[in-house]
Order: sequence, then C-alpha cells, then structure tokens
Amino acid sequence: MPTSKENYMSRRNKHVVPHGEMWAVRTEGAERVGSIYNTQGAAIEAAKSIAKRDHLEVVIHGTDGKIRDTDSYGNDPCPPKDKKY
Repeated sequence: MPTSKENYMSRRNKHVVPHGEMWAVRTEGAERVGSIYNTQGAAIEAAKSIAKRDHLEVVIHGTDGKIRDTDSYGNDPCPPKDKKY
C-alpha cells in the first residue's frame, strides 16, 4: 500500500515542455523528463492519457516555455465553464 508521500508523488500534474528539438512530458516538480516525443501533439496525447487515468491536470507549454494552455481531468465538484469547446 502506498504511503501518503508516495500517493502525493503520484498525483502531480503533467507538463508538456520543449526538450531540445523535441517535446517531453515532465511530472510537476521533477528535475528530469519522463518521456520524449517527436511532436508536441504526441506529447500532449501521452500526457492526457496519464491525466485521465490519474485525474490530474495537463499543463501545455509553448516553444518559449511559457504556459499556453491547461486541461483538467480531476474530480472538481465545481468545474469552471470551459469556453474552449
């Protein structure tokens, strides 16, 4: 059974970040990336898959490293009205 620290560690949001000429999915607070992809789209799909499974948030960064979008897959009892869709 996971300890409370392990449970906290597994609940960290996923960030899609530039990684040289490629894109990576990095767990929030981690120093190293978890996986690397050829395109931002592939990295986003991988991050979304994890986020849906673990009820996390995906934070998408642009080529400049700044946050350009977020998607939440958590269990928010009062979710904001998403105007993207």
